[in-house]
Amino acid sequence: MKNYKKNRQVVSNLLIEDFASEGKCIGKLEGAVVFVEGNVAPGDVVDVEILSFKKKKFYEARVIKTHSLSDKRTEPFCEYFGTCGGCKWQHIGYKEQLQFKWQQVSDHLHRIAKVPLPEIEPIFPSEKTTFYRNKLEYTFSNLRWFTNEEIAKGVELERNALGFHIPKRFDRILDIEKCFLQPDPSNDIRNQLRTFALSKGFRFYDQKHNVGFVRNVIIRTANTGDVMVIVQFAEPNQEDIDVTMAFVAETFPQITSLQYIINTKGNDSYYDQTAILYAGKPYIEEQMEGLTFRVGPKSFYQTNSDQAYELYKIARDFAQLTGNEHVYDLYTGTGTIANFVARQAKAVIGVEYVPEAIEDAKINSAINGIENTRFYAGDMKNVLNEEFVAQNGHPDVVITDPPRAGMDEPVVRTLLNMEPTKIVYVSCNSATQARDLAWLDEKYTVQRVRPVDMFPHTHHVENVVVLERK
Repeated sequence: MKNYKKNRQVVSNLLIEDFASEGKCIGKLEGAVVFVEGNVAPGDVVDVEILSFKKKKFYEARVIKTHSLSDKRTEPFCEYFGTCGGCKWQHIGYKEQLQFKWQQVSDHLHRIAKVPLPEIEPIFPSEKTTFYRNKLEYTFSNLRWFTNEEIAKGVELERNALGFHIPKRFDRILDIEKCFLQPDPSNDIRNQLRTFALSKGFRFYDQKHNVGFVRNVIIRTANTGDVMVIVQFAEPNQEDIDVTMAFVAETFPQITSLQYIINTKGNDSYYDQTAILYAGKPYIEEQMEGLTFRVGPKSFYQTNSDQAYELYKIARDFAQLTGNEHVYDLYTGTGTIANFVARQAKAVIGVEYVPEAIEDAKINSAINGIENTRFYAGDMKNVLNEEFVAQNGHPDVVITDPPRAGMDEPVVRTLLNMEPTKIVYVSCNSATQARDLAWLDEKYTVQRVRPVDMFPHTHHVENVVVLERK
């Protein structure tokens, strides 16, 4: 086995046996697992180059030649498949994608949680498998990524680009003409803005040296028809900023919120930056079951609006609210779930780390005439204590929707001490969810499990679990 590490040898005719986590696939080599990423599917027979290994237990590899293709495959619909890292499962049939996501949830819950489980319900599919996202970010760069096909043409190519980061290459941007993730007018806005910036001779941003003028564009669309565009500039050249924003406003009158940010930092993150309103409203609006949710430039909102509605309906169904319950909504974000279930509860208390999100949550309650919600900002493990419960009432039901890392152990311990009748756990990472279920097993049993597909053509899957006090 040592020579695999030293010489990065090739393994021929490796059968790809199954999917693995993080969108990879696996084969077997002399009893060890080989993790293979890229354009590969269970049932393929391939040659791979071993890139690394760990304690003779598993290997990392890449495909260098394909001998035969799996019947689980389908034809990718995007010209950038295999180069752009956004939709890595386009070559897998959607039925097979759903089956793996369900299996991934099942494996995590059985292998990590190791608690008694009911039959896991069928995964809820996404009706839309393209143009389902309501938010995308594109980056301007003077270091365009050239594909092998472009290089083979032997002609001089434009080095500026507006598109997506190449996986594992922060400084290289793949220029995009058509993306299948976000509905119109997203593609047209991006393409017109790139053409305009080139025509004006604006300097596209240099990720390595942190210089340039046009830096980033964020496009948010809503199911109400609202459109938000935020352009990031890396230099405070107000004359050129005004010219650019006027062009966008005149070319796309359907934009309802047009804003810009002057960001001179070394990274594109803008949550600590000031968004300046150029035209329209400072927010867009989403609607869900008669409720209106305002989404500002820094607001978090589930990026698949249609599936977010289905996810929240499942969480509410699992909670079985009668109108008499005190509900705690942990990691409430902008209060979407809290406001969504408020009409079926006596009171809903939301807790979130980000103060700006809590302000959004309060606004969303106010504009919908919801008066039985209260929201608090702070670190969950510090906020959620005996004094907080005494002030806000003992929870009958807790809904928790933590980040990918799951809940901190002190938060789980607090839940065990509070002993709500039910806990509805919404997760974007069933592995950390399973770890938390093992902790909660001390006083709770899992009653129902339902995965939900929010992101077709990716390995990501949401999962909803309801636990009842023993």
